[in-house]
Amino acid sequence: VQLQASGGGLVQAGGSLTLSCVTSGRTVSSYTAAWFRQAPGKEREFVAAIRWSAGTTSYADSVKGRFTISRDKVKNTMYLQMNSLKPEDTAVYCCAAAAGNLALSASRVDHPYDYWGQGTQVTVSS
Repeated sequence: VQLQASGGGLVQAGGSLTLSCVTSGRTVSSYTAAWFRQAPGKEREFVAAIRWSAGTTSYADSVKGRFTISRDKVKNTMYLQMNSLKPEDTAVYCCAAAAGNLALSASRVDHPYDYWGQGTQVTVSS
């Protein structure tokens, strides 16, 4: 499975961006996809996850109410709509996928994810 993330850029605080992650290659009937981010000098952190088949979502508390994760089954693409961006959202954002429907707790950590895309830089200026 290959993942290709795009859509990052420079935006002012309060602005919006939408990230995309296209999946290709061998797929399974059910899997969980997610966005993680890593800021300079910090550990990678969970942002949001979605169960591909049912569309069930979960979010980190820091982005809940501002970010929306979604997927297009036909296009095999996952999105992250980011609104009301803050300087602390500045990071490299990566998409990831894991076979099967991960439990909520498992979906929030990186080690169950087998497939990772390259990152896309999001910079929010104050």
